[in-house]
Amino acid sequence: MQHTLFLGSKSQSRQMLLREAQIPFVLANQDADESVCDWNVPLEQAVAAIAAYKMEHVILPHSTQGDRCFVLTADTLSTDVHGKLNGKPADRADAIKKIKDNKNSMIHLATAFCIERKIYHNGAWQQEARIERVVSAHYLFDVPDEWIDIYLEKSWGLTASGAVAIELFGSQFLKTIDGSYTTIIGLPLFEVREVLTELGFFDDMLAK
Repeated sequence: MQHTLFLGSKSQSRQMLLREAQIPFVLANQDADESVCDWNVPLEQAVAAIAAYKMEHVILPHSTQGDRCFVLTADTLSTDVHGKLNGKPADRADAIKKIKDNKNSMIHLATAFCIERKIYHNGAWQQEARIERVVSAHYLFDVPDEWIDIYLEKSWGLTASGAVAIELFGSQFLKTIDGSYTTIIGLPLFEVREVLTELGFFDDMLAK
């Protein structure tokens, strides 16, 4: 348990990124209702609030007195061509609309994450340290109309912010990027590694 990283996210993209980076993790349920968060604030403020809100709703297993663990939550949002916050599509029709509306436009996206180091004390997990970060990027994602149905069938677009999944099958529709590739996918790995290092997650490995 000493160096267990609990990921409070169901995102396939975030799980894929952590596996590719060989950062070991265990999935943890979280029951946050994102709809209660304030969506009428600037993009970076909104994603930071949601990532922090998710942290408060992560469900961790019971453990032994003195055990430590690390917990990671994250959220990704973009703005549409009108500057309105753009989350996951409500359904397939909404996904198609988002893809068409944002075609030929540079999209502003931000991913926020929150990492806590916790200690198990008196029958409950208690926060020892907490770091939050927000990372922004811009991209141009162009799916031709005749490719949209195929894209939605073969990508993770139906569960991605703005219906944009630039990884795997979707990578062929990414035209331009300004910023961090992994931020757009859903977890800025450079910054995540920095924070995990600062909090001591890699101490044993780096000491060898």
